[in-house]
Amino acid sequence: MNATNTANTADGATASTGPAPLVLVVDDEPAFRRAMEVTLAAAGLRVITAPDGAAAIDSVAAERPALVVLGLGLPVMDGHDVIAAIRGWTKIPILVLSARHDDRDKVRALDAGADDYVTKPFSMDELLARVRAHLRRAAVGTGAEEAPEVETADFVVDLARAEVRRSEGDAFVAVHLTPTEWRLVEALVRERGRLVSQRDLLRRVWGPEYGTEANYLRVFMGQVRAKLEPSPSTPRYFHTEPGLGYRFEDRGR
Repeated sequence: MNATNTANTADGATASTGPAPLVLVVDDEPAFRRAMEVTLAAAGLRVITAPDGAAAIDSVAAERPALVVLGLGLPVMDGHDVIAAIRGWTKIPILVLSARHDDRDKVRALDAGADDYVTKPFSMDELLARVRAHLRRAAVGTGAEEAPEVETADFVVDLARAEVRRSEGDAFVAVHLTPTEWRLVEALVRERGRLVSQRDLLRRVWGPEYGTEANYLRVFMGQVRAKLEPSPSTPRYFHTEPGLGYRFEDRGR
C-alpha cells in the first residue's frame, strides 16, 4: 500500500498553512492516530498519519516530514525495523510512543536510531513540549555558525560544518552521526576539559524538558564511542565521571 492511500492531512491543514512543520504519526490504532492528529493540528502543526511500518516509510520518502512520532507495535514491520530503515537514509527526528516501559525496549529503540522515547500513558502537554523541542532543534540545525575546528589524533570536530571527520591513513573521512549524536559531541567538545553534569547534558542535547533520562546518555555515548574512539571500551576522549556526568578530554593512549 503506498503513501497516498495511507497518509491523511489533518482537518484544516492545507498547503496554505505555509511554513508550519509537517509531523508524521504512525500507529496501528485509528482512534489514537485521530487523537494525535487533532492535538497536533490544534498546536499549529500539519499532520499526516500512517497505520503501519511500510506505509510510514513510504510517507517519509514522499512527504519528507520534519518529525516522525512512531508507535512500536505495528503490523507489517516492527517499529524498531522502521526506525532503522528511516535512519538509514535520513536524519529526521524520531520520537517513539510506546506502552512498553522496560528499559531494554527503550535502549533497543534508541540503539536503532530513535531520538526520544515516551511511554504511555502520557500527558499531551508533555508530548507537545517534546515535539516542539525536536522541531526547534531540527530547525536550528539547518544553520551553521562560525566556529573553530577541534582536532585530535584520531578525528576532527568541525563545529562550523556540524560534522566529524575521522583519520584513516593519510586522509580524513566524514563520520555519519545522527542529529542526537552530533549534539552530544558538540556539547562536550564546546566544554572540552570541563565536566558536564548529566542533567545539564540532557537539557543541552534533548531540551529543557529533560534531566532524568540517564539511560539516553548511556546509549548515545556508547554509539559515539563506537564511531570515534580508537578503543570504545577504554575511551581516550569521551569520559564518564561516575555519578557526575561526562567530559571530553584527550587523556592519551
